[in-house]
Amino acid sequence: MYIDPEQFLTSLFEHAVDAALPAGKLAQYLPANKTGKAIVIGAGKAAASMAQELENVWQGELTGLVVTRYGHTATCQRIEVLEAAHPVPDSAGREVATRIFNLVTGLTADDLVICLLSGGGSALLSLPAAGISLDDKQAINKALLKSGAAIDEINCVRKHLSAIKGGRLAKATAPAKLITLAISDVPGDLDTVIASGPTVADPTTRHDACAILERYDIAVPNNVLSWLHSEESETVKAGDSCLTNSEFHIIATPQSALEAVAREAVNIGIPCHILSDCIEGESREVAKMHAALVKQIADKSQPFSPPCVIISGGETTVTVKGNGRGGRNSEFLLSLFQELQGHSQIYALAADTDGIDGIENNAGAIILPKHFKLSQKLALKAQDYLDNNDSYNFFNPLHSLLVTGPTLTNVNDFRAILVLPKSNSSS
Repeated sequence: MYIDPEQFLTSLFEHAVDAALPAGKLAQYLPANKTGKAIVIGAGKAAASMAQELENVWQGELTGLVVTRYGHTATCQRIEVLEAAHPVPDSAGREVATRIFNLVTGLTADDLVICLLSGGGSALLSLPAAGISLDDKQAINKALLKSGAAIDEINCVRKHLSAIKGGRLAKATAPAKLITLAISDVPGDLDTVIASGPTVADPTTRHDACAILERYDIAVPNNVLSWLHSEESETVKAGDSCLTNSEFHIIATPQSALEAVAREAVNIGIPCHILSDCIEGESREVAKMHAALVKQIADKSQPFSPPCVIISGGETTVTVKGNGRGGRNSEFLLSLFQELQGHSQIYALAADTDGIDGIENNAGAIILPKHFKLSQKLALKAQDYLDNNDSYNFFNPLHSLLVTGPTLTNVNDFRAILVLPKSNSSS
């Protein structure tokens, strides 16, 4: 059987994205009677598409607003959609967070609030706690993103510096009925981590936040330290009465996207193996593990025989030491490229399901065996670009960047590595 490896891998990524879109996934979690009035709030890279789907299924009155990343909007008729910066928050995010907070303050038990959350909500829903400036949050956020800290660690700090995260939005909404619908972008699908858990109880503490800042040697001003050392900085905990009339539902996950991809691969005739939906760690190190596995498959037919495709999800990290361009998926592929050295049987794609890898315009990249010879011809040394965290500028002249534009959803990283038999491999 002949397949075009590049087309095959691209098709798998498209299926991962399609499986994570909100269309057809909201109605089952909403009240049976959809003719009443609801106030809608939300934040994330999928907030606009979720709001659009909610308008499609809700017959009653809808008011409210959601915030999404610049360029990730969708047309809505009844719900206002605003845009703000990600991954570092800006004043637009602060202003809309203030509006959302005020919108749900002072409601009664007769009111219904529907909250739409997805990946990116932490940065987009940015309302600094009392005495903390937006500049403070921006500087700390930037430092954490460069430090290699895991997303749950970053979100722990975000929660304790926020007036809206860590259950505080639910506290403002009470005693109204609150239904949160979320698309998971985090390992383990933890409701406390998605968008920094603004509508659920938080198991982390201000002491945890201080320990994370110390662990990654993040310098913070005295006003931030004073806040974290005060009991006022503690988030909402389990058992708080503000959560009595609140429910939380996840409508799409990394695992559901991987399972959809696996079905598609098998339908095409390629056995598919899911490694994990929650892989974390330094991108370049995760790539080395993947490289060792697929080389074992290609060379020794262990633990699987080619042809097959290996897929995985999760959220890797990059400890930034250089001044190059690129996101965690491109860096993963560059490290994989270095390990494979143009292995003739192995093809790979890594991309972020939101369509944006880091802050660049590409979702990720694709590597084919022919790219190794081309890189040599162009005198591109993979290790030099790795050292400078410059994966974007390595893949760009190879014409192997994957550019999709915003997908309006987000279940984080998607990686697919195709291993073909020797007789079937091509460039």
